[in-house]
Amino acid sequence: MDTSSAWCKAPDDEPLGKQVSRMLFELTGRMRAHLAAVADAVELTPMQARALHHLAEPCPMGEVATRLHCDRSNVTGIVDRLEERGLVERRQDPTDRRRRMLATTPAGDRVRQQMAELMVAGHPILAGLSVEQQAELRDLLATVLGASERSPSPEITAADMATADRLNP
Repeated sequence: MDTSSAWCKAPDDEPLGKQVSRMLFELTGRMRAHLAAVADAVELTPMQARALHHLAEPCPMGEVATRLHCDRSNVTGIVDRLEERGLVERRQDPTDRRRRMLATTPAGDRVRQQMAELMVAGHPILAGLSVEQQAELRDLLATVLGASERSPSPEITAADMATADRLNP
């Protein structure tokens, strides 16, 4: 494994979990920057792009909020702007008249497809990997994502903070 980048180098005594966490943190930042560039290319904000990405199938606004890790009130404004652009529409849920579903329009489907192509085509992270490495990464990420869906997000306790303070004076 090439560990020549400064952010990959770790002290010899750094625990493996901390190394992985640090690298995931760095990767998350790079992914956000790439998404921002893709969103800009299709004239959306990054949050609008993420919302549109999650609408492969019609779903309730609450589900979009969950997927975006934000409050439903934030989703309303995001969806309003996507709706103004003709990319999504609110529909009545055929199984529950009280609930509204979000769905992409044909224009929204085209923008979703364009974003998907741009995410892969200009992706600096994937460009450095062979097809086999991309498949390995996909499989590892599927495992990690599956595990994270099965366990709730941990709350950081005072004891966790004390441990972190003790380890990093």
